[in-house]
Amino acid sequence: MDISNERTLSEERVAALLAALPPAPQGWTEAAQELPLLRESLDSLVERARQDAAYRREVLADLEAALAEAGVEPEPAALAALRARLS
Repeated sequence: MDISNERTLSEERVAALLAALPPAPQGWTEAAQELPLLRESLDSLVERARQDAAYRREVLADLEAALAEAGVEPEPAALAALRARLS
C-alpha cells in the first residue's frame, strides 16, 4: 500500500498502521523515560551555575563530578549537553 497517495487517514487507519509497527527497542524506551529527569537536573544545574560564578567555575572544572552530584550518570551525551549549555 502506498500511503503517500492518500490525502487523509482516519484515526482508525492511523491506529492500525501504528499497531503494525514492531515495538520500540528497549534502549529507546528507557532513554525516553530518563529524558525528563535528565532535562530537569541539567536545568537546575545550569541555572545555579548562571547565578553563582564560583559554582560555575567548579562545574566547568569537573563536569563529571557536577553531574554525579546532581544525580545524573556522567555519560558522554549528558556531558556534551551540559558543556553546550554552559558555553
